[in-house]
Amino acid sequence: MASHSLFTPPAPGRSPDPALAHRRGEVTVTVLGRDEHPLAGRDVLVRQTRHAFGFGCIGFDLLDHAVGASEDPDYDAVLAEAWLGLFDTATLPFYWGRFEPEPARPDTDRLLAAARWFADHGVRLKGHPLVWHTVSARWLLGRDSHEVERLQRERIRREVSDFAGVIDTWDAINEAVIMPVFTAEENAITPLARRMGRVETVRMAFEEARAANPAATLLLNDFDMSTAYECLIEAVLEAGIRIDRLGLQSHMHQGYWGEERTLEVLERFSRYNIPIHFTETTLLSGELMPGYIDDLNDWQVETWPSSPEGEERQAEEIERHYRTLLSHPSVEAATYWGLSDRGMWLGAPGGLLRADGSPKPAYTRLRNLVRGEWWLEPTTLRTDAAGRLTFSGFLGDYELSVDGATTAFTLAEPGAVDLELRI
Repeated sequence: MASHSLFTPPAPGRSPDPALAHRRGEVTVTVLGRDEHPLAGRDVLVRQTRHAFGFGCIGFDLLDHAVGASEDPDYDAVLAEAWLGLFDTATLPFYWGRFEPEPARPDTDRLLAAARWFADHGVRLKGHPLVWHTVSARWLLGRDSHEVERLQRERIRREVSDFAGVIDTWDAINEAVIMPVFTAEENAITPLARRMGRVETVRMAFEEARAANPAATLLLNDFDMSTAYECLIEAVLEAGIRIDRLGLQSHMHQGYWGEERTLEVLERFSRYNIPIHFTETTLLSGELMPGYIDDLNDWQVETWPSSPEGEERQAEEIERHYRTLLSHPSVEAATYWGLSDRGMWLGAPGGLLRADGSPKPAYTRLRNLVRGEWWLEPTTLRTDAAGRLTFSGFLGDYELSVDGATTAFTLAEPGAVDLELRI
């Protein structure tokens, strides 16, 4: 494995980007002691601990590390350091065919232990997905559609119940637009969706998950950015099904969308007034996939290397993409679909680290945003005669410490915010 340092200090913050004013608060805190009197003329340490915006990545490659079963501990330790040094929201895999390869033998204990490891590191979690036609359980094949429905409903309730309190956000159903007409892979979910119809299949996913955990946040997730997805959303809402978050995929193996297309997509899907998650984002640091490929899974190459030119392009594009996403008030989270080139979907050079674990320019560029320009470094401020201090910061979680005592608070609203905190 290459010798390298992942954690050079983030680039110094620059003047706040006016396009992100809706992500920032101008905070005045009045610090009170136990006797309720203002603490005047005191040094106070203010420290940010997490963003309100979900900066996410899949956590698939860290599952073995999280449960102490790594086959390459040194490499996985590098991945864990890099992951935790940038991201705060993890998507964990619940593909039915892998999670439960044999009936009644789900991988619950291992996934739950891994989820708790992430949670112990302050990471928010999402399970992906509860219903999907791809990577479905093979043992469902040949069963009657009504039996498949019963088993699917039981699977949803089991996972959402077993992980409640650790994973409370789920991609309830994935790629429902294509689900009833999917032909690339034999599975038992497509015939079920064809019989039930898209809307009722979505209803099944959402209602079973919500019954198992009424506090869960449930996403409708899709790669189809055409009007077909809009029509499905509208039909689902008209049917009285509540969608908590809209998931939009952006695997850009054929080239960066660019600001114009990204904003056009966001404008179309924000009209439902449902917060948006960019659930699956990939940008390449090597050769782009030809534009004539319709299904990305059809592109098969023996090797797909990263290149110096591609890495510089990826770094530029990832900064532009994230700046665009944060500029739109409807976007609540963004998940990058893979940290390292080792194990990337389709073998693509889409990771933020090279296969040897060394950081690409895109990793450094994104970290300089998330933990640099958009982050409040630990800062010592002095209260005035009225016990007040002021600071500007991105929405998120903070800690305030004075005289050895610490209190946590959340900056939840943009603009001018007045808080009163007791130490």
